[in-house]
Amino acid sequence: MNTGPAATNNTAASSAPTSANSAVATAATAIVNIASLVTNDPSLGDGTPLGLIQDAAVVMDGDRVVWVGESSKAPATDNRVDAGGRAVIPGFVDSHSHLVFAGDRTAEFNARMSGQAYAAGGIRTTVAATRAATDEALSANVARYMREALTQGTTTFETKSGYGLTVEDEARALRIAAAHTDEVTYLGAHIVSPDYADDPAGYVALVTGEMLDACAPYARWVDVFCEKGAFDGDQARAILTAGMAKGLHPRVHANQLSYGPGVQLAVELDAASADHCTHLTDEDVDALASGNTVATLLPGAEFSTRAEWPNARRLLDAGVTVALSTDCNPGSSFTSSVPFCIALAVRDMGMTPDEAVWSATAGGATALRRTDIGRLSPGATADLTILDAPSHVHLAYRPGVPLVAEVWRRGARAI
Repeated sequence: MNTGPAATNNTAASSAPTSANSAVATAATAIVNIASLVTNDPSLGDGTPLGLIQDAAVVMDGDRVVWVGESSKAPATDNRVDAGGRAVIPGFVDSHSHLVFAGDRTAEFNARMSGQAYAAGGIRTTVAATRAATDEALSANVARYMREALTQGTTTFETKSGYGLTVEDEARALRIAAAHTDEVTYLGAHIVSPDYADDPAGYVALVTGEMLDACAPYARWVDVFCEKGAFDGDQARAILTAGMAKGLHPRVHANQLSYGPGVQLAVELDAASADHCTHLTDEDVDALASGNTVATLLPGAEFSTRAEWPNARRLLDAGVTVALSTDCNPGSSFTSSVPFCIALAVRDMGMTPDEAVWSATAGGATALRRTDIGRLSPGATADLTILDAPSHVHLAYRPGVPLVAEVWRRGARAI
């Protein structure tokens, strides 16, 4: 598989070595007796992109990994945890979610499962509920869904605004999100606000002007839903370039419901990711293969809308870097489970279990332009998941089974 460009997050990436073990303090913590360790470092273990080490150990000192290797060779430490012959993988990196919202869309889902087609307009229902919610209620929702995801092995979360669509509501959504994660995305351009239904140009001016000014201090990323019923290519370009001028990095909701300009615009602007990528021409695939933009696939959306599955095999065979994420949102993918998305990707999108696990860990990290997460090798952040299984393959082999036994985040046990 393509392991993507070596991009870094200047605020988070470590300069520690990644292919050789560092000195180990006795006060460090060693997890030993690991049946199979996924490092995502091909210089380690079996030399595959997963960098698998059998009968392994991993040593953490503070919030960093400082040693990996065979369990029998693990250095002496004061703290030792017996994995009991279970598998260990990097914590999942969910690089696409929409967690700042209120209410749900049960009725819409029920109607869709009864035969109605999915369209972008359902977002307006969540906009109304979100605007009416208190800050406290919205923050509690974010905490709830992040905790839910953490219990399923997710240790890094990206989340977006997009359900406020006024200056005040978008800014407060991002302020709330930033209290829970560093990976915050300004998505004022989710749909044209209902308040501007007859003046889409006026709404684009708001999103690129006053709203952007209010939101940029809280965000790292700028995003746009480039799709029929949302924003066309020219509008998307204006929104993304305005965000870039404010120091935000672009990502794009691209080619979800139909063929369109989103993917090629993302590559042209060196966006970190083009997300969904369901309807692709050969030119779209070629553009992704030749650029640094990750194709982030969101199978929960196809599952929940009975839509056509993205063709992950086509992308991987072309050399495109692929990420897998949940798209957790109340309308089209109300799941926080990365293991569920891995199982869908293997069953219905042409991915192997190895590729799916890589895409849900290292792929997600690449989609956030991070090198400190999504891997377990010296210098990485000590985010890991212990599975109640001897191999990572069980994530697809045993779909729907709660296989996450423990989650360690920044060197401390979180679950």
